[in-house]
Amino acid sequence: MGFGIYVHIPYCLQRCTYCDFATYVHSEILPPHEYFSLLKKEAAFSAHLFPKGSLSTLYFGGGTPSLVDSELIVDLIQNLNNLGFKTGPETEITLEINPATLNPQKMENYLKAGINRFSVGAQTFSDSLLKSVNREHNSRQTRETLSFLKSYNVNYSFDVLFALPGQSLDDLGRDLDEVSKFKPQHVSPYCLTVPEGHPLSKVRLSEDLQVKMFELIDRRLKQAGYQQYEISNYCLPGRESRHNTLYWTDQAYWGVGLSAHSYAPWVGQFGRRFWNPPSIGAYQSLIGGLPQKTQSPGSHLPESLREDLLIHQSLTDYCHTFLRTDSGLSLDHLETKYGEPIALKIAAILKSQADLGLVKTDDEARYSLTTEGKLVSNQVYAALTFLEGEISL
Repeated sequence: MGFGIYVHIPYCLQRCTYCDFATYVHSEILPPHEYFSLLKKEAAFSAHLFPKGSLSTLYFGGGTPSLVDSELIVDLIQNLNNLGFKTGPETEITLEINPATLNPQKMENYLKAGINRFSVGAQTFSDSLLKSVNREHNSRQTRETLSFLKSYNVNYSFDVLFALPGQSLDDLGRDLDEVSKFKPQHVSPYCLTVPEGHPLSKVRLSEDLQVKMFELIDRRLKQAGYQQYEISNYCLPGRESRHNTLYWTDQAYWGVGLSAHSYAPWVGQFGRRFWNPPSIGAYQSLIGGLPQKTQSPGSHLPESLREDLLIHQSLTDYCHTFLRTDSGLSLDHLETKYGEPIALKIAAILKSQADLGLVKTDDEARYSLTTEGKLVSNQVYAALTFLEGEISL
């Protein structure tokens, strides 16, 4: 089993209209060097509770990590190494970046520190659509950034945001033309999702058009040689995001920083999830008031920021996350974790979904979503969502 660390860097040039992550305009919170001091204090406090040795993955997300001084990122990587979380050529180290936030000096620092994967928040190459959701960069800057990454021959991904207000199939097709031109190793297409009442919800595209956009993306990317290894992620062969795969395959991860989430599957019977507060003031107070010692991951947090999973919660998460992936949900693996009676119950549910044409299976009793199932995945997930008392060992 793998183990990865996620580090949240909340600094942004601006707040995008659709964003619901814990981020701040960089001028509105404490200076980055102070925030990184908090990160190091948090890491030192909990380091003894997590498996030491070679890290599988290290992911700097945000926010815009490339906005802060690269030396801060480099120093934190070394700090984690000093705590026993070793990085090397075998560690996937990802840094999220936005267009126009890189330069040669930063890049050299990143590469020397072992960063070997970059995730670009491109979103779209339409300047008018970028402005409509309050993105700071423009399409020229995106192309310059992608060309810059290609010149270093590094592994990089970029996000494509679709179903934007006023976006047409032709607009999306032009974005996919850019994918074919730059040929990143990984592409993450995300459908714009905002809650009811949000300003962007008033101009939401029709569901029919959203489905056509999903189908266009799927067709064009597969024609270009990409494989869909997860509902919202495509890659060239062998270029899956190893860090995100931890989340989808019931593996452990430790989140450091503002609002960062963690999962320790060895705590209790079915694991513990815990997360830091999403406001910078609350996070500062938390780190400033850490006790001398903690006995288990997340035990220093109030009950509102942690949960020891019950069987129905664990099983729901397990089924949902594995079904997001192209490799699917293995009944043999599920039986190993939860026992034969529960595996038989899940098998019966999956068979009913297969009868509807929403899931498929192979000779090894591994179930995955069909193309139609991906379009209505919430329907499949609803059948595999369990309430307290419904499941018992």
